[in-house]
Amino acid sequence: MILTALRWAAFLLVAFAINFPVLVTMVTSLKTPREIATNPTFWIEAPTLANYAAVLTVTDRLNLFAYLWNSFAAALIGAGLAVLLALPAAYAIARGAWGRRVVFPLVVNLRAVPLIIFAIPIYMGFQWLGLLDTRLGLGLILTIVNLPLALVILVNAIGDLPEDLDEAARIDGAGAFTILARIVAPLVRPALATAFVFGFITAWNEFLFGLMLTTRSAVPVTVGASFFFATAGGGVQWGLAAAVMMIAAVPPMLLGLLMYRSISRSLPGGAVKG
Repeated sequence: MILTALRWAAFLLVAFAINFPVLVTMVTSLKTPREIATNPTFWIEAPTLANYAAVLTVTDRLNLFAYLWNSFAAALIGAGLAVLLALPAAYAIARGAWGRRVVFPLVVNLRAVPLIIFAIPIYMGFQWLGLLDTRLGLGLILTIVNLPLALVILVNAIGDLPEDLDEAARIDGAGAFTILARIVAPLVRPALATAFVFGFITAWNEFLFGLMLTTRSAVPVTVGASFFFATAGGGVQWGLAAAVMMIAAVPPMLLGLLMYRSISRSLPGGAVKG
């Protein structure tokens, strides 16, 4: 009994510590500017939804719905296309010794390079292609950002599958594409879901390329949120800022909750009985 209570106490303490920034932001979003200045505690004396009403009001200068749609479209492209490209690449790498020894480390290590290094050539290339300030352009660069992570997840998942499955399919006359589409892809479905969810969240939270490659038509919510912060006097409207942050956190949080079962599902043990 005591051990169970200690476990729950430790769990609640860790959960509170992890979610402390979120709780502070949520509480701040429900306070008036005056109460934010005078009451820094978790207690809300006069809860209000005025901050949410203000940020959801569309004006000529600010449109949170447009920023959310831009982020959703770009993140969907960035996550979905990354998974589609990474799946055949991961299969080739996982089934080839040279791919695992050379190609895989090379591609993964590129993700360790600071993204700002690629800023100038990417900007110039997008300007030449007419992709600046477009959702498609932002989605394509987010695809590149997500590819290394998707490769890591899928290469490890495909590597755990026995190669006997491939050999049995080849004996039956299946080609590489058929093996990938009808055997490998269904068996690594949890890994595909994991790569998509992580890619979507990474793309949704991307700020650098959103700031660099968009100006008006395709501004993502991470960049657009900053437009709500400043006041005419140069201060920060903490209540509005907190409300925008809470709204912006909802889509990736819902996706994670909806896809939790697919992510946590174990890879197909027992696919080959023997």
